[in-house]
Amino acid sequence: MSGLTHFDAQGQAHMVDVSEKAVTSRIATAKGWVRMAPATMEMIAEGGAKKGDVLGIARLAGIMGCKKTPELIPLCHPLPITKVSVDLEVDTDLPGVQITATVKTTGQTGVEMEALTAVSTAALTVYDMVKAVDKYMEIGGIRVTLKDGGKSGRIEAE
Repeated sequence: MSGLTHFDAQGQAHMVDVSEKAVTSRIATAKGWVRMAPATMEMIAEGGAKKGDVLGIARLAGIMGCKKTPELIPLCHPLPITKVSVDLEVDTDLPGVQITATVKTTGQTGVEMEALTAVSTAALTVYDMVKAVDKYMEIGGIRVTLKDGGKSGRIEAE
């Protein structure tokens, strides 16, 4: 189990002890997308979905999802989240919606899981709100694109 921090020497799952880690400012950004039919994307962009403002509601859902991460992912630490931003953009090239979430904290462990959960929750909300008109949407590309703070330092991907 070498290198897997969520397993003890006997291979049992456990919550990582971060009590000896330094308290530092931490940030993580994650991205993902929801691909859909062009007509569905246009309906979202024009605000014509029957359930309401798809992007606004998905933004709020992403923020709520971020804050619920330790309730959803069994070994995540509850963290004092100091900032969450969730941005949703209609992308005609996809076609669909691009989602970016950035999460900040000051603590002893990072916020990558919170950023990933924010993107995932926002994507699922977009899907839920327009599934009545588009049965073939696809959620994908969910990944961490920035992590900074702590022992590992800054890691960026695109």
